[in-house]
Amino acid sequence: MHEARPLRAKSPRGQHAEGELLTDHSLTTLRRANTVAARIGHLPIAHHRFATWLRAAAFLHDTGKVAYGLQRQIGNTFESAEVWGERHEVLSLGFLPTVLAALPREEILWIATGVVTHHRPLTGGEGRHRALFALYARDSAEDFARRFGRIDADAVQDLTVWLHTTAVAAGLIPDGPPPGLTPETLLKDTHALFGELVDRWEWPLEPEDDADGLTAVLLQGGVTMADRMASARTPVHQNHPLTPTYRQRLEQRLRAKGYSLRPHQIQAANTTGHVFIRAWTGSGKTEAALLWALRNLQDMTASGRGTPRVFYLLPYLAAINAMIRRLEEGELKATGQVGASHSHAASYYLSRALEDECATDTEALAAARKSLAQENATRLFRELIRVGTPYQPLRGALAGPAHSSVLLDTANSLFILDELHAYDPRRLGMILAMMSFWERLGGRFAIVSATLPDALQEAIRGALNQHVHLIQPPEGTVFPRRHRLLIRDTTLSSDEAATEMTGRLEAGEALLVVANNRPNARALYRKLGSIARRVHGDQDAAIMLHSRYRRDHRATIEDRIRARYHNDRKDRKGGVLVATQTVEVSLDVDFDTIHTACAPMDALCQRFGRVNRSGTRPPADVVVHTPAYLPRRGETGLFADGVYPKEPVTLAWQILRRHHGEVIDESVITDWLNEIYSNTPESWGAAWRDEIEQTTRNFTYAFLTWNEPFRDRSELKDDFDAMFNGKEAILTTDQTEYARRLATDDGRRPGRLLAEDLLIPVAGNTPTTWNEHIKVDIIDAEYDEENGLGTVRN
Repeated sequence: MHEARPLRAKSPRGQHAEGELLTDHSLTTLRRANTVAARIGHLPIAHHRFATWLRAAAFLHDTGKVAYGLQRQIGNTFESAEVWGERHEVLSLGFLPTVLAALPREEILWIATGVVTHHRPLTGGEGRHRALFALYARDSAEDFARRFGRIDADAVQDLTVWLHTTAVAAGLIPDGPPPGLTPETLLKDTHALFGELVDRWEWPLEPEDDADGLTAVLLQGGVTMADRMASARTPVHQNHPLTPTYRQRLEQRLRAKGYSLRPHQIQAANTTGHVFIRAWTGSGKTEAALLWALRNLQDMTASGRGTPRVFYLLPYLAAINAMIRRLEEGELKATGQVGASHSHAASYYLSRALEDECATDTEALAAARKSLAQENATRLFRELIRVGTPYQPLRGALAGPAHSSVLLDTANSLFILDELHAYDPRRLGMILAMMSFWERLGGRFAIVSATLPDALQEAIRGALNQHVHLIQPPEGTVFPRRHRLLIRDTTLSSDEAATEMTGRLEAGEALLVVANNRPNARALYRKLGSIARRVHGDQDAAIMLHSRYRRDHRATIEDRIRARYHNDRKDRKGGVLVATQTVEVSLDVDFDTIHTACAPMDALCQRFGRVNRSGTRPPADVVVHTPAYLPRRGETGLFADGVYPKEPVTLAWQILRRHHGEVIDESVITDWLNEIYSNTPESWGAAWRDEIEQTTRNFTYAFLTWNEPFRDRSELKDDFDAMFNGKEAILTTDQTEYARRLATDDGRRPGRLLAEDLLIPVAGNTPTTWNEHIKVDIIDAEYDEENGLGTVRN
């Protein structure tokens, strides 16, 4: 007769001959739950015992793996492995009444909720992912017991004693004699407790119980977060990289240049709660936001709100990647402590790992593996500062085992939202709905912008319950007069515009040209690129940036832009950058002049902000050209260059014409924005408000109500992603190389990451062909590394 093997939680992995012991995994998950609870702190909406429930549920979540069938499935018996087919998290419930007997039944029910929901939804779901209620809720006690098969009595008793002793040592329960538990009692208690969960969660809650539903989802999130951290064995950061030394270093850096903190930066450093930070481009808004975050981090930690995570949220990928570098290498001196939180994070890490190298396949594969490890660590909430789009934390609204941990991670967090003007009303409405929810979870916000019209402030204040402080340069501050506005009645693509821009290049200027669409940008680049290279004699004298490049080419272009046009360069060089809207946000670059197509006023202000950025030179020309108003496929009305709705652009154009030839600053532009967003009946501003409010209501109803906290929301995932994303495709000419890279590392994820460098973002309505063999969309299109995507052939 064989001696019983120790209980295991996992199958053998990697070079290990045996899987992780169940007791080791339970203890590691408890420790990770301690970390999660310490990070999150006291939740404003949750019971004061929430942290204890989370720790207990995480500790006991896998105890149902005591079943012989599960041990056989993971290869921990003397028989050949065989699929068990039952749910261990359900059987885990049977240990709770005995191990936690000293706790009130209501608390046991909350802990049971965390235990049973860490893999599957309770209601809904189809196919192999059927929800737990559909699997077990109709079973009699006898049928229920039979399903779980053989359970060893000695294994149950030994595990029960260990669980009780460890729970006492961890402070989860009071001290007492170790209890006894038999397989029969385990199955009986499992069935009874599962029945109570069915009664509690099978039907929608009453509206007044919405807070209970949310508490349940957050508890689920805590258990899944602790479990994933434990399984991955990835250490998480517990010491915040944003420390009081940041202000000291910033002040030293400014003194070395003969400056000191500006009044709005000092005010931000002394303000707790929500803030608007409005100041001119180049005035140190990022530093002000970090000083605000430092002050609030200290305040929240002191009041029991844990260790707040800082989310720096931006609209564009180029701006996100630049901000990560800025925080790690400049502001915080925290290399490796700032996470990239966006859909292309692994590609970002890969480009960083391979920059300035001509990597062999072996080196590239090693870099890919390291990059995926970094991405996975961020997904497992490693870093306390993360830079990304709003869409990643927004995904927490999907809840369920896959996303509830994202929801919990945003509780008691700090959010810096940069340039909310960049979002259309529909997306802005979703963000405002989520801000309202994050506030409910203890979140605080800094909304940062050079131009913050009153209408946008009102919309944000309407979404939040607490007061929002307005931080801006004090009255009487003289804004830098960096720009002279010039209006041209010709389009940016006209011969007259080309002649004027050529003259500026011939004079050696650093010229920024911003088109509203990619075809116009490509045409302008063909006209101006050769001229700039002839004048300056080098390839980088002409660069183009838009959103339709292969990932690897896009990363190289961004590096070239930074190298030539970074703000504060002593050896300033001339040349031309032709770009689309991608240049608008958080790129710390400086040009002598801009020629731009007319766009909405807030977008124009951001474009102007890349010119004479520090204001140390005389006012620079910002030249605005009339757009062409065109129809757009599938939509009514006309759009500026086929991109922006006509109304706000026309309003901006009318105002600009009135001020032709004047020297302007951001304070004037704010007044212009208020005029555009005016809330008179039938005005564009009124329609803008209506769309935001409608979207906010719809998103809240669809995603942020918790009367059915454990309904399977996976069917909403595609709809959710479609709200924010286009799609990606590869060129027909890249199919062979894509397949080769996929096959690297035997087709595992590192090979896919290397292949993904060939992907090009395309609009959702772009005609593509699906390649079933390599699982990717294909486009037949003009493309080269310098110009990016051209005409897509049907």
